[in-house]
Amino acid sequence: MKPVVSAMHAWSCTVISVFAIVILSILAILFRSGHEELVGGIKDPSPAEGKVVAGTIFTAVIVYAAFLVFCGLQGLLHVRENRRGAIAL
Repeated sequence: MKPVVSAMHAWSCTVISVFAIVILSILAILFRSGHEELVGGIKDPSPAEGKVVAGTIFTAVIVYAAFLVFCGLQGLLHVRENRRGAIAL
């Protein structure tokens, strides 16, 4: 199987996805717990709405996890392709 994207794009996407998953997961946990910095102000969502916001953020985490799997597999395909080329030489 051949990779669809370049090696640089695959590994960049992998790193960005990991950071996005970590940052968004922390934000979602803070919203779900009702942290007063995020749901305590006048214009901020109420603690009950914070759980809905957390659910939306967790949906984004799932999307980034799918990107992580796709991009990681693309990167591994490049590694496999490079090994196969080195053995043939």
